[in-house]
Amino acid sequence: MVRAERVALGLRAHSGWAVLVALSGPVSAPVVVDRRRLELCDKSFPRQPYHAAENLPAAKAEVLVGRSLGTAAKLARAAVLAAVETRRRDGQDVAGAGLLLSSSRPLPTELARVLASHALIHTAEGEMYRDVLRDGCAKAGVEVAGFRERELVASAAQRLKLAPEAVQARLAALGKPLGPPWTQDEKLASLAAWLVLRGRAS
Repeated sequence: MVRAERVALGLRAHSGWAVLVALSGPVSAPVVVDRRRLELCDKSFPRQPYHAAENLPAAKAEVLVGRSLGTAAKLARAAVLAAVETRRRDGQDVAGAGLLLSSSRPLPTELARVLASHALIHTAEGEMYRDVLRDGCAKAGVEVAGFRERELVASAAQRLKLAPEAVQARLAALGKPLGPPWTQDEKLASLAAWLVLRGRAS
């Protein structure tokens, strides 16, 4: 029986959206098979719900953040599943997903404590969209590996046995057949996917 081609996803989140890149091929020479923007926010809630809730009464803040999280989770599940199903229809096996993480400390569980600190509000906003992407992958049956963005290139250089400059050059070259957009978002998402391919290599 012919083994399905292995594919890995890479994800980098922003407020209200994320970049997804899918890589296939051998670890030594992966290629991009998908690149898309995932919409994680619609007009029913603000892209930055924690900012919007900052000056609201506690009960209204809880409702706004809760509703926003619920809707973002639904959008993420649909968007990730659509990408995964496309790969599976093409006869590919999704080996896993790499998700870019921040270096922030864990958030307090109490919303009031988060809203009392502007720094924590920024952190909560980022974590919200990373969390819904992680949940979307889980619902699609895709295992997620988290990679701290600040350490990603140095870590990848060690694991891929390449100089950091060579890693950056390879990432730039990956996007040339596709054309723009090929920004830092796509490059870092690709590197996360590449590390998942590397980790799943047999």
